[in-house]
Amino acid sequence: MVEVINQSNFDQKAKGKVIIDFFADWCGPCRMLTPLFQELSEEFKGKLGFFKINVDESPDLANRFGVSGIPCLVVIENGKEIDRIVGFHPKASLKQKIEDIIK
Repeated sequence: MVEVINQSNFDQKAKGKVIIDFFADWCGPCRMLTPLFQELSEEFKGKLGFFKINVDESPDLANRFGVSGIPCLVVIENGKEIDRIVGFHPKASLKQKIEDIIK
């Protein structure tokens, strides 16, 4: 399951190894990524936490992680970025990238 988080609950929710989809409602590629991200959250359940952050509602978090283009998937472990995937990718490509990251 994918949960939308923000500045007020980020530190509480984003613990361990997580992947965060930085998105905006007006972003076409972001809307295309949403169902794929949801499907992947089910496939990687228990291995990686899946969250979304709206860059328009949480610009401080977008700045904190240097997000300059969306969609941007940032993988964080214990509060530090370990990898990122920028732009829209097909599901198979995203799945492979995530598998490589969590190994």
